[in-house]
Amino acid sequence: MIDLRLLREDPDRVRASQRARGEDVALVDSLLSADERRRSSSVRFDELRAEQKQLGKLIPKATPEERAELLKRAEQLKSDVKAADAEQDEAKAETDRLLLQLGNLVHPDVPVGGEEDFVELETHGTIRDFGAEGFEPKDHLELGTLLGAIDVERGAKVSGSRFYFLTGVGALLELALVNAALAQATAAGFTPMLTPALVRPQSMAGTGFLGQAAADVYHLDKDDLYLVGTSEVPLAAYHMDEIIEADKLPLRYAGFSPCFRREAGSHGKDTRGIFRVHQFDKVEMFSYVDPADSENEHKRLLEWEKEWLASLELPFRVIDVATGDLGSSAARKYDCEAWIPTQGKYRELTSTSDCTEFQSRRLSIRMREDKKVKPLATLNGTLCAVPRTIVAILENHQLADGSVRVPEVLRPYLGGREVLEPVAK
Repeated sequence: MIDLRLLREDPDRVRASQRARGEDVALVDSLLSADERRRSSSVRFDELRAEQKQLGKLIPKATPEERAELLKRAEQLKSDVKAADAEQDEAKAETDRLLLQLGNLVHPDVPVGGEEDFVELETHGTIRDFGAEGFEPKDHLELGTLLGAIDVERGAKVSGSRFYFLTGVGALLELALVNAALAQATAAGFTPMLTPALVRPQSMAGTGFLGQAAADVYHLDKDDLYLVGTSEVPLAAYHMDEIIEADKLPLRYAGFSPCFRREAGSHGKDTRGIFRVHQFDKVEMFSYVDPADSENEHKRLLEWEKEWLASLELPFRVIDVATGDLGSSAARKYDCEAWIPTQGKYRELTSTSDCTEFQSRRLSIRMREDKKVKPLATLNGTLCAVPRTIVAILENHQLADGSVRVPEVLRPYLGGREVLEPVAK
């Protein structure tokens, strides 16, 4: 959530942010009104309580005639205090409800618009010309079938559409990717973490995933627990309700977890293969930093993602995501998109977001510096979303006979194997 003081002092900035996101600008005025009611009802309650306490001191000293009047006033005050307390609670609840609907303030340099209005910042690697090499590239599912690596038919039989099995070298390739990604993150100073896949509502709401993204989240009604769509959620909630000393920052974690997404609104999109699925594994970077350092940390996370994709020898580009595609928590987001040959376009593989103080305020995570306590900043960055990375590796490193060259960075984790060979015609 944003700072209410900022809302009062500069409501036009908040309105501009809402407008850029394509969200309800009227929410700002509703929130200002609720906040004013909350503050005035709090003042009214405090005044009545002060009068009540003062009256309590006067009654024992009053004459019999005065006491009757004071007792009558005390009875009225008791009713007024109760009503003021209820109004205060109601106003606070309304303010909190509206505040949770408000997205983070977008960074002023973020391009304005929707999904297609991103700005391309840079490109890396060389896109292969398969025609010049004399063969037509196969898509990842055909390659995965030849390699005995991917089985979507039995995935659908067992669990339904958008589920899959990774088999043989497919399973080994996932483990190689996870180990290589964690090795890079650990070398960069991240603490590796295995995180829970089920979280409480306050953890999910605190990270901003029960607003716009609620339709994409799996909920277990009987237990009131949520399946995470990313280990960002448990990593953000890890320090919930804590105060962290400034000299301990930055704190950096690399979480590995299964992820679950309904893929709401994706009907008909990416139905072939394993690019868009309901369950997948992912290595996620997460940072807690001083807010003054969040923009620099954001750039560092992006550099680590670029280093990872370059090590996989994939052609990719970096885009500055537009305001309407940020998600409620992010003030700014960069995506790294790898080239997918059979689709003839770049597709998102990694993403990194600067959430500034938005999540820490919701989760009550603060930092202490020079005896002052204030919210800190949180940032996240996907290092390796496994299925999409497998898609990019298979398609970009395929050979004419259906085999796939293994990037050098993964070979130590695959027993030195340089090529994945077909096992079926």
